[in-house]
Amino acid sequence: MRKPWKILSVSLFLLALTIGGLFGNRLLALTDATRDGLKTYTQLITTAHDRYGTKVSYKDLIFASIRGMIRTLDPHTTFFSAQDYANMREKQQSSFYGLGILIGMRDNQLTVVAPIEGTPASRLGIRAGDVISTIEGKPTDRMTLDEAIDKLKGPKGTQVHITIVRPGLESPLQLTVTRAEIPQTTVRYAFMITPDTGYILFTDFAHGSSHEMAEAIAKLKKEGMKRLLLDIRNNGGGLLDQAIAIAGQFLPKGAKIVETRGRTEDSFQSYSASGNYPPLGLPLVVLVNSGTASAAEILSGSIQDHDVGLIAGTITWGKGLVQTLYSLSYGNGLALTTAKYYTPSGRLIQRDYSSWYEYYNHTDRNEPKTPPTPPPGTKVFKTDLGRKVYGGGGITPDVVIEPKEIAPFLQYLLAHNTFFDYAVQWANQHPKVERSWKPDDEVMADFGAWLEKKKLATAKEVAKAYGTADTKAYIERQIEAEIYNADFGSEARFKVLAAGDSQIKAALKLFPQASHLLAERLDLNKKKSATETTAALQKH
Repeated sequence: MRKPWKILSVSLFLLALTIGGLFGNRLLALTDATRDGLKTYTQLITTAHDRYGTKVSYKDLIFASIRGMIRTLDPHTTFFSAQDYANMREKQQSSFYGLGILIGMRDNQLTVVAPIEGTPASRLGIRAGDVISTIEGKPTDRMTLDEAIDKLKGPKGTQVHITIVRPGLESPLQLTVTRAEIPQTTVRYAFMITPDTGYILFTDFAHGSSHEMAEAIAKLKKEGMKRLLLDIRNNGGGLLDQAIAIAGQFLPKGAKIVETRGRTEDSFQSYSASGNYPPLGLPLVVLVNSGTASAAEILSGSIQDHDVGLIAGTITWGKGLVQTLYSLSYGNGLALTTAKYYTPSGRLIQRDYSSWYEYYNHTDRNEPKTPPTPPPGTKVFKTDLGRKVYGGGGITPDVVIEPKEIAPFLQYLLAHNTFFDYAVQWANQHPKVERSWKPDDEVMADFGAWLEKKKLATAKEVAKAYGTADTKAYIERQIEAEIYNADFGSEARFKVLAAGDSQIKAALKLFPQASHLLAERLDLNKKKSATETTAALQKH
């Protein structure tokens, strides 16, 4: 079997090198230097395989060398194994077939975090806190989360047999679940956060995201929305076409959204709003942070450059490299950087990555103040209204809102899933709560006693935490949120947490500024329209 593996692995390298046949017959026209290099490489692979001190496969050597080659390019060019490539492509789809549950590892147990409303799991009464102990008779305690997810997913209409262990029940539940289509929503939540303010949490850009956004905006307008808070914190980006389609829902027709510039002629592209949707036309605040990247920076950058919304939060990631996907042989894939993104004003989104350590740990930058005061030498650009915006990587917010630090004791409780675990136990003992339910003194005392019983905190630590108003309020809110999750679902949980989110609360105070900005933008539109009309009349 050694020879076929050797041929297969070297062939795989050649295919990766030529980007899955991207260069076609150019492989036959390799230079002498390239042939010599490939000969040396083949000798190296053979020698390492045959003579290394421990057993190593051709596949492992090839994949390691590919990743080493890519490491010399940039932080975002990526080689995908067949499984990783399939997972990545599936994530970009708008749906998959499964049970309809959010799951995670809690105390090394495969635990239901929340069922998704309207799915097979919710119809069968699967609850938050249920432990899936077996899938098709196989124990889950030795499975990774990804392995369990793969076993739960499958073709539409097929069945999967699971065992549920539920706190409070003496015997496990044996369930047979028929897989159905499960939407992968990227507009995670859309609701009225105040009587006249809509709120949208948007998590990534996948197929169908633009339709989700349009539907969410239409829904909120019907509910009386007069202004919008768009939350794209920790939105890592995704598909470029969806970024363009969504930006077009906020910008005037014909407004430039983004430019791409690279080495080849076809990498120079400019994208503008199509006018397929009427622009929002309402005061807009966009909340961003260091996890806002790529397509999310295209969206926030175009909104800022065209003055249709106020950007608030902390400076974004600074990921402005364009990746083009290439399918390789044997199901593998390559995301190759082919260009860079520039905002409408000409700002390069990509941050410097000469030091990968600083790039990934954000040690190369300090948060600007409000108004932004970037380092000397930073290039200044202008928005449509003449406001100053800054290059150098990422989108610098118009108003900086730093997140509030969480006390170490609270971080410890969060890390140990204490609020979730307590809520599961409490909900089993109290089958029904009202929507107006709040943790009272009795619940808080019970939670403190539970922490002591589980050896997660001492009585002294609990008393100290409860003696600090902010810390006690945080604990109350977390308990309320998890109880709501158990009884009313994940959106109810999120609404409770959003009400206490310091950045959201600060962003809601910015709408007078956003309203003033919109008024200036609309005035500019009128002047531009009048000028164009005059020019057309003079021409004729």
